[in-house]
Amino acid sequence: MENKKYNISVEATLEVIGGKWKCVILCHLTHGKKRTSELKRLMPNITQKMLTQQLRELEEDGVINRIIYQQIPPKVEYELSDYGRSLEPILNALCAWGDTHITKIYGDKSLVLEDSVLNQ
Repeated sequence: MENKKYNISVEATLEVIGGKWKCVILCHLTHGKKRTSELKRLMPNITQKMLTQQLRELEEDGVINRIIYQQIPPKVEYELSDYGRSLEPILNALCAWGDTHITKIYGDKSLVLEDSVLNQ
């Protein structure tokens, strides 16, 4: 691993979970293992290329595990690693803040939130 210098610790966090999609992927994985196709269905606005890239980066950072089943046709699932589970309080806090923000700006959350297990 290369020696890096951060101005503040949050930079290291954002290096791992920053960007538009990584936290969304991680939130979905808090509800259990998912195949790539399931994640794509849950996140219809992400491109397949971006989903694959984000999953690879999360795996490289040790936040998720890629499970390959030796069968035909091949089956691959993703799950949070133990290290990734340590992010759950952070993800929950981000969701709670988002709920508060949406309510403040839009009033009724149902006007802007998709119907999803994550929005219960």
